[in-house]
Amino acid sequence: MTKKNFSLMAVSITTALIMSACGSGETKTETTADTTATVVTDTVATAPAVPATVVDIAVGSADHTTLVAAVKAAGLVETLSGAGPFTVFAPTNAAFDKLPKGTVESLLTPEKKADLTGILTYHVVAGAVKAADLKDGQMIKTVNGKELKVTIKDATVMIDGATVTAADLVAGNGVVHVIDAVVLPKK
Repeated sequence: MTKKNFSLMAVSITTALIMSACGSGETKTETTADTTATVVTDTVATAPAVPATVVDIAVGSADHTTLVAAVKAAGLVETLSGAGPFTVFAPTNAAFDKLPKGTVESLLTPEKKADLTGILTYHVVAGAVKAADLKDGQMIKTVNGKELKVTIKDATVMIDGATVTAADLVAGNGVVHVIDAVVLPKK
């Protein structure tokens, strides 16, 4: 082995050792007639992707299948998938189950689409309102034109009497707060 080849191999091995010590990546060694080259490929951990829309958050939740069905029946998927930003107070399936028997089924019919849309848009605020933005006694105007009342007591946040059970679920076009009741607009 010539001094030049020995030096090249020593540099290659040293570089490979340093690179493998720096990362937890995959190492691949290739050998040719004259040299040995070691390539290290690092796997970089990335943060989980932010859901694209507030609709994607609901669709991705097993606890929001009734809400997703209602949003589809009301024809609001495209709107809530738009640029926004939107804040959605999202009732769980259990919240819908608290309504009088037959209410959900009735609202999902084409004849009740306007009523359903009014209820759902009462759960949506224009803009991205995070939990830290909410103040006790605050009135928040919804996209249906009526206002929701914020109550904060002993670190519990309530929206028109519904308790926020999960806050600040961020999407690319807004934020979702999970609530334990369906809030109904005052007539």
